Amino acid sequence: MAKTRKIGLLTQILIAFVSAIIAGIIFGPGIDVVQPLGDLFLRLIQFLIVPLIVSSLIVGVASTGSMETLGRIGGKTILYYISTTFIAVSIGLLAATLFSPGTGVDVSTSNEVPEATETDGVISVLLNIIPTNPLESLSSGNILQIIFFAIFIGVGITMVGKKADPVYRFFDGFAEVMYKITWIIMKLIPIGIFGLLAPIIGEYGLSVLLPLIKLISVVAIACIVHALVTYSIAVKTLGKMNPLQFFKGIAPASLVAFSTQSSSGTLPVTIKCSEDNLGVSKKISSFILPLGATVNMDGTSLYLSVAALFAAQAYGVELGFTQILMIVLIGTLGSIGAAGVPGAGLVMLTLVLTTLNLPLEAIALIAGVDRFMDMFRTAVNITGDAAGSIVINSSEKNLDETPDSESTAG
Repeated sequence: MAKTRKIGLLTQILIAFVSAIIAGIIFGPGIDVVQPLGDLFLRLIQFLIVPLIVSSLIVGVASTGSMETLGRIGGKTILYYISTTFIAVSIGLLAATLFSPGTGVDVSTSNEVPEATETDGVISVLLNIIPTNPLESLSSGNILQIIFFAIFIGVGITMVGKKADPVYRFFDGFAEVMYKITWIIMKLIPIGIFGLLAPIIGEYGLSVLLPLIKLISVVAIACIVHALVTYSIAVKTLGKMNPLQFFKGIAPASLVAFSTQSSSGTLPVTIKCSEDNLGVSKKISSFILPLGATVNMDGTSLYLSVAALFAAQAYGVELGFTQILMIVLIGTLGSIGAAGVPGAGLVMLTLVLTTLNLPLEAIALIAGVDRFMDMFRTAVNITGDAAGSIVINSSEKNLDETPDSESTAG
């Protein structure tokens, strides 16, 4: 028992992945007896989605502290984060369209081909983000409406101030509880992978695995392009800093994020690198970086867009413009509610696939190599947080022009 505990989660996932392949080859279609294990894992992930998004998103928005701070620094921060996240989603969609990582998978059945959820147009999609009954949105799992609701609750807590402290503390504690539950369920990933992947291999054979290397490559390349292009332009033009100095200064934190796959776990290193190596003032770093670890997930958003198109391509589903818009909206807004813990990307992917009516079984393929992609997207997440702190620090310095801000702004 003690030896089992020493095996890391990545190793367990690889063992489950290989075991599922071997079992699928040996037993063929008969291996579908383990399907309930996969169904159990999917239900546990679906169980997480709504409470995790609501709690973490409310806390992320409400952590701005005051309306004055929210209006100035918070407003600029959120605008910057949403802008870079939108760019990340677009780069992911472009990369997945150009390289088509899911084209060779072909796990669709001849009798039952899923269809993407149809919508009534762009304006209708945007209007439908606003819930007429928040409780109905929560019970039905309407993700975009839930995100809208959670954002406004967070803003309301900030506006009310001290009287709303009990509400904030409740959601803060609730968010921590959900992070722990997420951590527990992520421990079951190996079982879920075996239960989902073995039946797929048993029915379709090894041909479904070949594009996975391509999927990892597409996510990795897109993440690197986003970091080198988007963040270089941002820190150079808005942050008035040499991009080489920026990447060198934040490198220790990026490497920790790459190794741990946890934005929240890397936060202390990110703060230290930003203050000591990049000259970000403590006032800015203590506000921007914790907020960023909760609401700024460029790498995760990029991954979601690639993974969604991968699933659509694998199952032969044609996505229209409005479905692509849904990916952009969920990728941009949904990443705000993604917990900064390992494996949260899979939870967010579940809600994207659910919203588009794409088969959740695609997670079986993606989950097997998810940790490899998680390394790249987490490194991008915290690098983006640091780039945001540089940009906001520079803008606040220009406004204040105080000796203290100039001495700390580098």
